[in-house]
Amino acid sequence: MKKSSGGLIVEIDRENALRIIDKAARFIVERKLSPAAIMTIESLRPLNFIASQFMYMVAPFAELFFSPREYQEFAALLENDEYIKLLMERIDELDAEIWREEHELRVIKRKLSREKRKIFFKKIFKK
Repeated sequence: MKKSSGGLIVEIDRENALRIIDKAARFIVERKLSPAAIMTIESLRPLNFIASQFMYMVAPFAELFFSPREYQEFAALLENDEYIKLLMERIDELDAEIWREEHELRVIKRKLSREKRKIFFKKIFKK
């Protein structure tokens, strides 16, 4: 982690980057925002450096609400294309992992619902 002369974090080491990527991905996935987040990140990927510079610009205000260190590390993370790709992959992995059970339950409920409808219509049209 490198700091500029002004005390801002301008580079982040891989270990901290992976920790922040995991934390951000979990935040997104737990709120079921994965598709929207991936689409947004992918479409704004060419502007990631500009986004990180904007984050540095609004840092004095944003740090009132967020941890200054993590905020600056996230801004530094956005400058690196590799970390952006890792963030999208982690979001996708967590989404599949966390919501797999919920998806399987929905599939089972749909099958039960279909079976109930079949039985209902068989009773009606049997007469």
